[in-house]
Amino acid sequence: MVQKRETEFDALLVLSFGGPEKPEDVRPFLENVTRGRGVPPERLDAVAEHYHHFGGVSPINALNRDIIARVEAALSEAGVDLPVYFGNRNWHPMVEDTVAQMAADGVRSALVFPTSAWGGYSGCRQYHEDIARARAAFGDAAPRLVKLRQYYDHPLLIDAFADAVREVTTQLPAETRAGARLVFTAHSVPAAADANAGPPDEGGNLYSRQVAEAARLIAHAAGFGDFDLVWQSRSGPPQVPWLEPDICDHLEALAARGVRSVINCPVGFVSDHLEVVWDLDTEAREKAADVGIDFVRAATPGTDPRFAELVLELMGEHLDGRPARRLGTEPLLGSTSDGRSCAVDCCKAVVRPAGRPAHTH
Repeated sequence: MVQKRETEFDALLVLSFGGPEKPEDVRPFLENVTRGRGVPPERLDAVAEHYHHFGGVSPINALNRDIIARVEAALSEAGVDLPVYFGNRNWHPMVEDTVAQMAADGVRSALVFPTSAWGGYSGCRQYHEDIARARAAFGDAAPRLVKLRQYYDHPLLIDAFADAVREVTTQLPAETRAGARLVFTAHSVPAAADANAGPPDEGGNLYSRQVAEAARLIAHAAGFGDFDLVWQSRSGPPQVPWLEPDICDHLEALAARGVRSVINCPVGFVSDHLEVVWDLDTEAREKAADVGIDFVRAATPGTDPRFAELVLELMGEHLDGRPARRLGTEPLLGSTSDGRSCAVDCCKAVVRPAGRPAHTH
């Protein structure tokens, strides 16, 4: 918990991906996400149908507002008077507008909490680019913005996931529960992008290494000696290699081995984004039913009270000079020397093939 004290930081910015909140937002949002990437209109139409399946609304903005409300309550309880702002990369409230409002409110220096726990280009470096773009849009008088570190192995995140796995296991039928297979999923990325994640002298593959480490920690905490790590939500031309296997392909393989029940933990997501409610709760669940597997999905940690506590702990590393709390054995690649902030010059982007949409959340 952060302590009440004078600090150089006078606000917190929660920075996220963004998503449509009504049907007429869907197409402009997707055009923002894919601008400059040559995605054909028919592909955008296909992705738009996923949103229209849920009334044209992505859950992500509402979930982030819930996280913000919990963080504000935790700050208030701690006696810390810091306003919390909300900005997005791809949809309103756009981070450029939020930074302008922060400046108008007199904010001089703010911490930035990204809703991605991971390293890699889209999970970390692109948030630095969002910050730089927003500051440049406002000009030299823009507030200083310091992005908080990656937190994929923070004890509070691991514990929240582990408790969710244990809780959802009880929802399986008694006759198949004992043999249930624990399967972790995270958003797939192009294999070349993963290989490029992290400084070259530290071996690359930062994203997939962190996901594997988090899965191992959660499985151990939840009492599972074995597990599978697979991927979801890939897009783009089939000739471009992505991290695999895909969750639906893996369910078919498990069924062929005689597995009758699966506990899915969406380790790559802090909230129930569209990729969770569509790719897992809809497509993967339907695939499991087709191949005769009982399928349950663990909750994401964003609504767990410990998630707001995690945000405050990350802030406390700056406000109170506290050391980083971590469970992982791998180095936190791409962090600054003090371990509290994420380095800017890390995880270079790769050239995307034309026609590939980005993550859509």
